[in-house]
Formats: sequence, structure tokens, C-alpha cells
Amino acid sequence: MKRPLNARFRGGHVHCLFIHKIAHDLFPAFLQDDTVVTDLKRQPDYTWLKEADSQVLQAKIEDLDRAFENLFERRANYPRFKSKKDQQSIRYPQRFKFNGNRIYLPKVGWVKAVFHRSLEGMPKNITVSKTKSGEYYVSVQCEMEMDVSPNGKPAVGVDLGLKHFAVLSTGEKVEHPQYLRRSEQRLRRLQRRLSRKKKGSHNREKARLLVARQHEHVARQRADFLHKLSHRLVTQYGMIRLETLNVNGMLKNRSLAKSISDSGWGMFGQFCEYKAAWYGSDVQRVGRFFPSSKACHVCGLINDKLSLPDRFWTCQGCGTEHDRDCNAAINLLNRPTVGAIGRKSPGRPCKTSEPIGKAQRSPNREAKGRHRGLPLLLAFGSSRDPSGTRGQFRPDNINEQVAVHDLKILSRLTA
Repeated sequence: MKRPLNARFRGGHVHCLFIHKIAHDLFPAFLQDDTVVTDLKRQPDYTWLKEADSQVLQAKIEDLDRAFENLFERRANYPRFKSKKDQQSIRYPQRFKFNGNRIYLPKVGWVKAVFHRSLEGMPKNITVSKTKSGEYYVSVQCEMEMDVSPNGKPAVGVDLGLKHFAVLSTGEKVEHPQYLRRSEQRLRRLQRRLSRKKKGSHNREKARLLVARQHEHVARQRADFLHKLSHRLVTQYGMIRLETLNVNGMLKNRSLAKSISDSGWGMFGQFCEYKAAWYGSDVQRVGRFFPSSKACHVCGLINDKLSLPDRFWTCQGCGTEHDRDCNAAINLLNRPTVGAIGRKSPGRPCKTSEPIGKAQRSPNREAKGRHRGLPLLLAFGSSRDPSGTRGQFRPDNINEQVAVHDLKILSRLTA
């Protein structure tokens, strides 16, 4: 739930950025000690930390801990330093209150807010975020009981593309809204005005806000479209088959990168997954190497000569004429997969849904366990080094790779 707030949170965002940097600089098992924030407040240079709520600062340390856990579990890359120009956020786990159109935040007080709907369930925590255009929002996380049962509705295959945003196995085609393309002319004009302003001036800041607001307008249009489409699919169908797309690899194509970024395929998949758990539906992923467009859904013959510009083709085996996208959606529907995202199982499809091909290296067993705190300097005297020479090691597991990164940071800090 998002609600715009006033501008009384600027100091709190700066405090959170500061504590994030301090926590990253202290390499030992820093995150396991809850007294770190208290010790920092007692130092003369950091007394201004007392202006921020203690639980907000502790929450930022927990966020850093979660970032390293995601790194060890191979769900994310190495955490990077955050800039105050990025979208900022703080989290209050306790002591917040609601009264009419006001919210009480510790160390801030009562703040006016715009509630677009009533709260459902028990509020557990709230997150205050600031956008690049200077608007403040608060998201409320609530705990509530949900009785979800299978809806028993038919399955559907969904093929995502650029000509049409989505083509269903039923033959329905969802047009691509292309919100960024529609706003390009206005964005181009605003960015020209911004480039003419003197750096550091108030007029430049005003021009920057206009550009940021236009980008946010495009992002909100895209999110609204994806929310409505994903909601319609999970309520109309009991199972949704989607293809696993290599979006990062597709973005390397300079001719299609802007159109792919404007599509929001990854966001659409995420929306379908979490909404499927609410409405008793399933979302299944098909491997990216499955030739959904090239395979005939009637006889199974694969047309290796099919290229991207070919929108229609005729099967040489059975003579069936295919619409490229409709044929792909039908193949996704008929493709057997294992592991659903929704009411049946909490994870992604298992590896049996991937086509048999080049063997994949299994993840290191040492990286599967739960890691707490920041990584230690494991490089020197590594047991994996057969020579036993101190200072020389091979980064053949994830802990040693992290140690390399920490050593590089440490060398810059001590230079």
C-alpha cells in the first residue's frame, strides 16, 4: 500500500545511508552484534545518529545481512554501495500508529497521509521510501489469513514478445502499450532543457525533477498495465505456463534493448507468481532453450530455418500453417514441466523441465548453508591451496571469491 508523505524524512534517509556504509566497512562478524549502533552513537563524530530511530538503523544492518545471504545463496551479486541519488527507503518494524489520515513514526511524529484503501489484517512493519522526484510513500506489510483452494479452471500458455506483449494459447493477442515510446518526444524535450541548465543551480534541479516525474509516470503506466493483465490471467485460468527468458542477454541487442526494457517481462512474471498464490492458480516456467516457436504443435517437427522476421510458417511434416506466436503459446501449454509456483510448491521448476543438453556444474555445497554476517578474509592460508603458500589461493568457491572482493576494498581503504 503506497501513500505519499511530506518531506520530513530526509535526515532519516541520510542516516540509513551512513549506517549502511559503516556496516560494510567493518569486515568482522559485525551484523551479529546488536550493540554496534549504540557504540557508534557514543562516539563524538557520530552523535547525530541519535536523531534517527534505533530500530531503523538496525533494520538497515539487517538489510545488509540479507544482501550477503542472497550472495551466498547465489540469488544476487555482491552488494554495492548505495547513492543518495538512488531511491531511498527506511523500515519501521514497531511503534508506528494509524489514526484517520495520519501515521505516527518514531522520532518523526504524526504525518499526514493519503490512504487509497483500508488496511486488511495485522500491520507488521512499514517502509517509507523516497522517489527520485522527491515524493514520499509508505508501504504497509500486513499479516492475514487466506484460505486458498485450487480454482479448477483451465490452463493457458502465454508467449511474451515485442510485436504483441502476450499471445495466449487460446488465440488471444494482447497489444503492446509501449508507454516509453509514447513519451519519448516529451522526454527528449525535457532532457534538452535539463542539459542547458547550469550545474548546481535551482533551475537545473527543477528541470531534473520534471524529467524524473515523466520517467515515474511511464513506470506507473507500465506497472498498472501489468497488474491488470496478471490479475485477469490468474483469475481466469488455473495454470499459466510462461517461458524463462534471458532478458539480460536480450538487452545486449542494441536494436531491441529499448523495446525489451519497455516491456517489463520480468515484472509481469513476478506479478503472476505472487498473485497466483492468492487466487489458487499455478505458474509454471518452461526452460529458455525449449524451441517453442520452431516446433510444430501438431506433429512436433522442428523448423531450424525459422528466423525472427518470419511471423508465419508452414510445417513441412504435416502442412499446418502456423502463426509464430500462437504456435509458441500452444507449445508452452503442452510442454511438460515439474514444479509449480503457486498453491502446489513454493519454488521454481526443477531441472527436469530443462532440455537435455550440456551438463551444468552443480553449486558448491559450502555455499548452500545459511551464512550469517559479513564474509571473513578467508584468502590467506586457504585449505584449498595445495601448496599451502600464504597469500596465494584459487577462488574456486564463493567464500574465496567474496574474500577477493573484500581484499580489494580493504586495499583502497588503507591506501
